[in-house]
Amino acid sequence: MKIRLKVGGCAGFAGDRYDAALAVAQTLANEDGPRFLVFETLAERTLALSQDPSARAARQRMMLKRLSVVLPLCMASGIKIVGNFGSWTPHETASAIADLCNTLDCAQPKVAVVTGDDLIGKVPADVLKTLPGDAEHEDFNRLISANAYLGAFPIAEAFDHGADIVVTGRIADPALVLGPMIHTLQLAPNHWDALACGTLAGHLIECGGQVSGGYFADPVTKPVPNLAWIGFPIVDITDDFICHLRKPENTGGCITRQTVIEQLLYEIHDPASYLTPDVVLDLSQVTVTECGQDKVLVSSPKGLPKPDSLKTTLCFEAGWYGETEISYAGLHADSRGLLAIEVIRERAAMLFPDLPLRCDLVGVSSVFASNVGMAPPDDPEWLGNSHDVRVRVATFSDDKAQVAALCADVEALYTNGPAGGGGVRIQLTPRITTGSVMVPASSITTQIAMYCNGKAIEISPVRQEAICHD
Repeated sequence: MKIRLKVGGCAGFAGDRYDAALAVAQTLANEDGPRFLVFETLAERTLALSQDPSARAARQRMMLKRLSVVLPLCMASGIKIVGNFGSWTPHETASAIADLCNTLDCAQPKVAVVTGDDLIGKVPADVLKTLPGDAEHEDFNRLISANAYLGAFPIAEAFDHGADIVVTGRIADPALVLGPMIHTLQLAPNHWDALACGTLAGHLIECGGQVSGGYFADPVTKPVPNLAWIGFPIVDITDDFICHLRKPENTGGCITRQTVIEQLLYEIHDPASYLTPDVVLDLSQVTVTECGQDKVLVSSPKGLPKPDSLKTTLCFEAGWYGETEISYAGLHADSRGLLAIEVIRERAAMLFPDLPLRCDLVGVSSVFASNVGMAPPDDPEWLGNSHDVRVRVATFSDDKAQVAALCADVEALYTNGPAGGGGVRIQLTPRITTGSVMVPASSITTQIAMYCNGKAIEISPVRQEAICHD
């Protein structure tokens, strides 16, 4: 059993910590063999938010800050990087990285940009008609983005061309790890069990610190040591397709059988049939074994032939979203909060009859599906015990003025509502909704552009044998 590549998970979402990636990079810099850092920063929410130009610019600044922490060390020690940083125009990223390297006074990397996920204007009409959900999704004139989840083979080919950094748009999260594995081991598209191993490894570390105890911790039943300085995961993949999970020494958190199993099942609908663009992953026979402190082996995934279609996320303009909050504290705080909701509902029914309304009593039942403003909770234990609650009122509409007017009416509770209301916050934001459809993989064309010093040196389509169905 020989370790063939080492991959560090350095971000689980766009707003993840920056410093944790450095510990991973420093650990791998002192080791040998093929080593990679992966950054997963493009969830559906991020993709939707990035349709706004100012949000795209903010994402670019975050990406550059994230890279600046590790880029000099990676270039000096031969660690390669892959990330789905391209939530705006992906080709701009290559120039931005070149400028960053000049600022950092480090060697210029060879950057590959993988494109093809952007399907705006390319989704077949019959596919659009399959979109489930609300009637608002049927107005395709409001469609502002359509992004397919690409697979790992374009990433592998980019590394085959000598890339130091691979930048993608929307790509399946596990593909960020599977791509380096395909490149290192030169896997065939129908090597299903090997592809399953890489997909499993990617799924385990795609959320950064989660497998190290983040999002797992509960001080009563699941204590996690030194959570403030949690160590992000590293997965070592062997030639017999076993995943060895670990984290940098002298970091917080923990990697145990329990944390690994919880992450293993995270966002999995059917453990025997986890659909990805490259393979259908069967987790039903996977074994998880602790082999030391913060060291866990995960083995025996099975792979089945990949699906014929790729998931595609669609984003729609959907008017304006308004949210207003006001706090009540002290004796009978929850009762005063419910009275505030009652006032707002009565006034909204008369003044804003066409606006949908969501009212929550934060601190009582706001995270549940029920809209508590409709009636008090059935369980009397919910009421009478809260001494600090926050009323939240939310609405949305194409008419921004109406949304703003309702929010202002909530603010008027200061002097026209229950006693002691304070701390009003109002926020109006453009509203974007999302939906998903399945697009035939055969209809999607993927390209790789290679850059050096921010200038294109090669653009080519991905090899067809890498994406064909066997």
